[in-house]
Amino acid sequence: MLSSDTKTILRLQLPTDPRWVNLAALSLEDILTDHAYCEQKAATTCISLIQRYSGYEMIVEELSPIVTEEWGHFRAVLAELKKRGLKLGKQRKDLYVNALLDFQQKGGDLEGRMLDQLLTMALIEARSCERFKRLSEGLEDAYLRKFYRKFMESEAGHYTLFIKLADHYIDKQIVRKRWKEWLQHESTVIASLEVRGDRIH
Repeated sequence: MLSSDTKTILRLQLPTDPRWVNLAALSLEDILTDHAYCEQKAATTCISLIQRYSGYEMIVEELSPIVTEEWGHFRAVLAELKKRGLKLGKQRKDLYVNALLDFQQKGGDLEGRMLDQLLTMALIEARSCERFKRLSEGLEDAYLRKFYRKFMESEAGHYTLFIKLADHYIDKQIVRKRWKEWLQHESTVIASLEVRGDRIH
């Protein structure tokens, strides 16, 4: 269960603009399409992390079931599109995720790069959780409110998992310091993006 105090639980510094839910409700095919691709990318990113850090046993063991779960989410969203007579549209350029990737450490030591990759995923899951929470509370469609409530709870678990993995392999003081920097950067990214109802982020 997620507290209504999203900033306290998820540490996000800037809440989603309240207008976003209303815009999303008007663009249901687009928001479901974007959601489907978000789940697909989450699954493939976890596969990439497993391949990149195959020697890190906890990463392999903890992320393997997440791959299955995220792909199941992708299929669930596809089914919802079909049920409503909607089509899976084209994948769009994800300005939010790209802005986060630009902030990642590119060179230097392996530990620093791994930390940023884990924190990037934690942040994406945290923001997705916050957005799904808003959909679960703000949509008029009762079925979709329940639909997104389940996704919200799942993303909250994923967010904490990526933080746990970072804490397991890297000094917690280093993790907390870098996490604070990531949260500040993410709030700047959110503030710079246009409020649109055709995308999850």
